[in-house]
Amino acid sequence: MNTAATIAAGLALCVAATAAFCDWRRGEIPNWLTLPALLLAPWSYGLAFGIEYALHSLAAGFLGGLVPYLLFRRGAMGGGDVKLFSALGAVMGFDLLVGVEIQLAASLAALVFASAALAWKGALTSTLMNALAVGFGPLLPQRWRREPCDALAAPVRMGAPVFAATGFFATPHLLLAWATP
Repeated sequence: MNTAATIAAGLALCVAATAAFCDWRRGEIPNWLTLPALLLAPWSYGLAFGIEYALHSLAAGFLGGLVPYLLFRRGAMGGGDVKLFSALGAVMGFDLLVGVEIQLAASLAALVFASAALAWKGALTSTLMNALAVGFGPLLPQRWRREPCDALAAPVRMGAPVFAATGFFATPHLLLAWATP
């Protein structure tokens, strides 16, 4: 299984790198990248290790895409990001929660990047106040509420943070395979 984990980590890193490049160039993550990975990963696990690993890969893909899908339904994330997270979960399906870990690490990386970009522009404080107004507005008395400013809402491309997070979780598998004879 170590060889399969190494191959899966390398493939996941390739998918994430291609997604980051496409997201940087066009602002979208294409279906030709995510759907084959999402469909072929469980099939490959099933052929190599049996139905149990195929179901494991399907479950990892489902878990990797569940929260991003809920965010997509609320308009907070793009559909390509959802498919990418799900595909990475299915490809890294040898461990059920790696897709979720990639998702959380990518979200943290995107948060740090967006905060740094807002601080550079001088809009971090007003954006945080906007977030507080949205978050706590329903809890405050009517006279203290204020309308959130939509001008400060900006989309964040997730390709690069997903690539960084995938690299963080795939590199140990790749280094371990390289170091052992």
